[in-house]
Amino acid sequence: MQRLEEIVAKLENGETPLEESIQLFEEGTKLADVCRKHLEDAEGKIEILMRQKNGKVKAEPFETKPR
Repeated sequence: MQRLEEIVAKLENGETPLEESIQLFEEGTKLADVCRKHLEDAEGKIEILMRQKNGKVKAEPFETKPR
């Protein structure tokens, strides 16, 4: 994530040569994909504790909105 932030800052400053900007963009895209995969994996592991009507607690998987 830190490297991705560095890439964004470098691209935003507008002083990076075109060829280097393209390389940084490609690297940033790959890093963003890795971060997205980690986030999706973490979301899949999260469980929500739900209290049932009988007072017992039950774990249910956390589900996000479909993409």
